[in-house]
Amino acid sequence: MKNKWLFAGLLGISQTITCNPMKKITLSLLLTLLFLTAVSFLLRPAIGGLLTQPRTLPEFTGQAADWINSAPLPVSDLHGKVVLLDFWTFDCWICYRSFPWLAEIEKRYHAQGLQVIGIHTPEFAHEKIRENVVAKAQEFDLHHPVMMDNNFAYWKAMANRYWPTFYLVDKKGNIRASYIGETHKGDTNAQQIEQQIKLLLAE
Repeated sequence: MKNKWLFAGLLGISQTITCNPMKKITLSLLLTLLFLTAVSFLLRPAIGGLLTQPRTLPEFTGQAADWINSAPLPVSDLHGKVVLLDFWTFDCWICYRSFPWLAEIEKRYHAQGLQVIGIHTPEFAHEKIRENVVAKAQEFDLHHPVMMDNNFAYWKAMANRYWPTFYLVDKKGNIRASYIGETHKGDTNAQQIEQQIKLLLAE
């Protein structure tokens, strides 16, 4: 209903402007800006947060050679734990800027049953080379399991679209929430993710 009144209001404004060509161009730009702002606001809840329909975490697609810091993990081994999945690639600076926060969250909740798993899905050819990913994992001090997703198989299985994206999985293996974008201690994403981790650990 809010959408209906919003666009009806914009239409009413357009009808009160004279037919002066310059005013029409200005109006067109103004309406476009207002429309994009409105759409951004209306879609904002879909960018991150609880999923309205939780779904089962797909089985990991990486073979033995595709895993760093771990042997291949079957999803069944994660039941009873809360899982935080991190989709990243090492040339994505907003990905590695989130690592200090991620390390702190991992340290704080690991003993309580939180398992962090990185999914490295490369954007460029040199990001597909295992030695390069291993070197970056060491540089960023990542000790949790990291699966190399060079063929985007897991990216597609998760219907993922962005780097970085964080997914929260409950103890039964259901994806309960997703959060997109660079995350730092104290920001909205960080606060929401930590709150959900606490709730999921308590279930």
